[in-house]
Amino acid sequence: MVFKRLLGSLGVGGPTVDTVLSPAPALPGGTLSGEIRLRGGGSDVDIEHITLELVAGVEAEHEEGESESGVVFERFTVGGGFRLSEDEERTVPFAVTLPWETPVTELYGQELGIALGLRTELSVAGARDKGDLDRLTVAPRPVQEAILEAFGQLGFGFRSADLELGRIGGTGQQLPFYQELELTPSPAYAHAVNEIEVTFLAAPTGMEVVLEADKRGGLLSSGDDTLTRFTVSHEGVGHQDWNAVVDGWVRELVEHRESYGPDAAYGHDRHEPHERSHPGIGAGVAAGAAGLAVGVAGGLVAAEIVDEVGDFFEGDEEEQEQEEEQEEEQEQEEG
Repeated sequence: MVFKRLLGSLGVGGPTVDTVLSPAPALPGGTLSGEIRLRGGGSDVDIEHITLELVAGVEAEHEEGESESGVVFERFTVGGGFRLSEDEERTVPFAVTLPWETPVTELYGQELGIALGLRTELSVAGARDKGDLDRLTVAPRPVQEAILEAFGQLGFGFRSADLELGRIGGTGQQLPFYQELELTPSPAYAHAVNEIEVTFLAAPTGMEVVLEADKRGGLLSSGDDTLTRFTVSHEGVGHQDWNAVVDGWVRELVEHRESYGPDAAYGHDRHEPHERSHPGIGAGVAAGAAGLAVGVAGGLVAAEIVDEVGDFFEGDEEEQEQEEEQEEEQEQEEG
């Protein structure tokens, strides 16, 4: 991942920035490393600080419907406090730790349609300029991959993924949004639910798995949504029949009759879910294995979803250009 950008707010001839990330996908709670390559412009400048921002395209529900906006959910200061001479080339390496709840953007190398990016901000002599939003690739942790693979082995399919603004009550959620992975039901549960939504809330001590079922209505009853929560450990991958564990979760979810309602505080908050604890986790999986991987690689991530991600990044670039034009006009008026 690379972006090059002339610092527009610093005028023509300002320094340029080239941020390069390590090629391997990052993991939630793992290390994101790379380097920031600076090249001096037409004069010496003082670099006060270099900051990295993690930005996610998050959906919010409101009375008018839904809207998507960029949410900055982490910032890292990775350098600064030096002078960059005219035409000087300098490299600033960095290694930062991603939040444990960082969304997953791919499964078995296939994009899930999640807009997640890294932006580099340079502060020079009191002026700040934010670089282009560059795509960030995050793969699932072993526990997440094992759970998704188990769903696939049980006959569930991948439908879509998104980020929702709000909080899930009764959980240890840290970020102001959560990720939903929407799965089509297996034949064994197609009569009972329209879809299953999976949310991972990872932490250093373990991971909460929140399952939501969009239940089908009957002749004498309307459909509703039910929510349950399970906790697992990061340890012990490969020491359990993971398919059996996940199937037990789904059975409990379908049978669980408690429903939740909206909370005005965030627009899509959930009531506290029913909870069960499972300290061990099961079979490890390899990239390209059967299950959900077949659905993702087979095209269930529709082209229009990937296009939406591209639109998000293009929209960010247009927004940055508009901000720069407004700043230039303001400077001309003040001058």
